[in-house]
Amino acid sequence: MAMKLNVNGSVRDVDVEPDMPLLWVLRDELNIKGPKLGCGVGLCGACTVHIDGVARRSCMTPISTVGAAKITTIEGVGDSVIGKRLQKAWIDHDVAQCGYCQAGQIMSATALLQTHPKPTDAEIDGAMAGNICRCATYNRIRAAIKDAAGVAVA
Repeated sequence: MAMKLNVNGSVRDVDVEPDMPLLWVLRDELNIKGPKLGCGVGLCGACTVHIDGVARRSCMTPISTVGAAKITTIEGVGDSVIGKRLQKAWIDHDVAQCGYCQAGQIMSATALLQTHPKPTDAEIDGAMAGNICRCATYNRIRAAIKDAAGVAVA
């Protein structure tokens, strides 16, 4: 199936099977390596991207369902004000250890701040619940999100 994808502001041509997961199209066809395969069933969040601003698991999203939607990956999220603030906060709070999950974490956090600019702890927990960090940097993740939101970090 030949189609055009809008990825990180660039229109890209692909010719793939309609049931191919978006993750594999990004990684194998377009050489965009930020989204990672973690679990392959949408539970860990390492593959999170934005589709029209909504955080989605790319490992579970067939390419045929994307259509003309705008896809943003970690490679493009820093072009937004919120994404840039989160990336800086991630560095300032030394969030990443192994780093494997961090692209998905930042993508989920960006989607959260787009809808809840000053999130509560409960809103942060709810938005980030689907992102697993094997290094358990959850306290630093929460602190970085609050910092990027301009909310006092306890």
